[in-house]
Amino acid sequence: METELSAGSVELWAALGVFLAAYILIFTERIHRTIAALIGAVAMVLVGTFLGFYDQSAALASIDFGTLFLVVGMMVMVAILEGTGATQYLAIKIAQASRGRPFLLLAGLGAFTAGASAFLDNVTTMVLIAPLTISIADILDLSPLPFLTTEAAFAVMGGLATLVGDPANIIIGSGSGFGFVDFLVHLAPVAAAVWLGSLAVFLLIFRDFVRKRPKNVEKLMGIDARKALEDPAGARRMGLVLGAVILLYLAHQWLGLEPATVAMLGAALALVVARPDVRRIFSEVEWSAVFFYGALFVLVGGLEHVGVLKEFALVFQRFAAGNVLIASVILLWGAGILSAVVDNVALVIALVPVLQRLSNLGLPPEHLTPLWWSLAIGAVLGGLATPIGSSATVVTISISERTETPIDARRWMAVGVPAWFVGLSLGTLFVVWGVLSGFYA
Repeated sequence: METELSAGSVELWAALGVFLAAYILIFTERIHRTIAALIGAVAMVLVGTFLGFYDQSAALASIDFGTLFLVVGMMVMVAILEGTGATQYLAIKIAQASRGRPFLLLAGLGAFTAGASAFLDNVTTMVLIAPLTISIADILDLSPLPFLTTEAAFAVMGGLATLVGDPANIIIGSGSGFGFVDFLVHLAPVAAAVWLGSLAVFLLIFRDFVRKRPKNVEKLMGIDARKALEDPAGARRMGLVLGAVILLYLAHQWLGLEPATVAMLGAALALVVARPDVRRIFSEVEWSAVFFYGALFVLVGGLEHVGVLKEFALVFQRFAAGNVLIASVILLWGAGILSAVVDNVALVIALVPVLQRLSNLGLPPEHLTPLWWSLAIGAVLGGLATPIGSSATVVTISISERTETPIDARRWMAVGVPAWFVGLSLGTLFVVWGVLSGFYA
């Protein structure tokens, strides 16, 4: 049960101290973020039990298991799809359709990466696409750097479009009650506009590169894309499963199903029809991420129980009630700046209960709804600015070290910072229009 405490209470400062210490440990990356989060969660429960404001039952109740099951379900489906070779097959076909021309190749692979990241984990997408991109660039005697940097950025943008495209969106969807269609209607147009705007910027940045004449085009055209399909029958089955899952996502609110239920149903169906090696599939689920999210929920639950989030929500309510447009823009840019340097999941898990509090305190839906979309846009796109702002970026940079021109911080930020600015600016325009027109109400 939540405790009402004064600003000078021992319990309040103890909970706040544990929370801040854990987040600092997470952000400094002195130890793995999952270990840091688990240490913080255990410390919060122990301190809360000793001081009487937070116990094990309350900690378990604070975990959003719907979010965790949704994440696990999607990870299982992605792991099964990965084993079929379908993603690599499609990427080769796109490269051949471009006939090696850098302009078309950059745009085509970028569109494919963004589209895949809207429904699949963007880290897995880059793990599959980046090595293939390097191979294609080597065949054509082109630098892979422009392709890799833009693909990583497009993966982040694609994740904004749907409920399942980015872990931050999954958490926001669970906390707000918005469904798959809500995200598709309100955020897919933003993601598309940001993609187009960023593509224009990327073509300007790499204007000399995209004019180059590729070599060995005939070698690229001679690749048999079918050889990339390790399991053609499995790929066809997974295509049907993913199609069914997407249809269920579109209809889940009408059917009365939670997104987590749809994800777990899809995972179970995929396991039945694809018959993969179950041990391999579950070994590829990123359990460290699942435990990380769960530990963060426990940490934030401690703050909720000492009343910190309620006080913060009261202050924000007084501001948002009379200045919903300004509050939305500030939240979007604030989340965008913070997400450039900290994990957006950690940020969102901390802020979602604050917005939920605003609803409980009586903030009208037409004032609250734009704040949810602002948080999503800022938290997801904020990761574009720095090499550590997105997991997809971190993975891509690691893979780029296999090449002669690895992506360093300077090379990334030459692309990421303009994309970050374009993304947040276009997101702001959408939010302003949405508030003024009532579309985001």
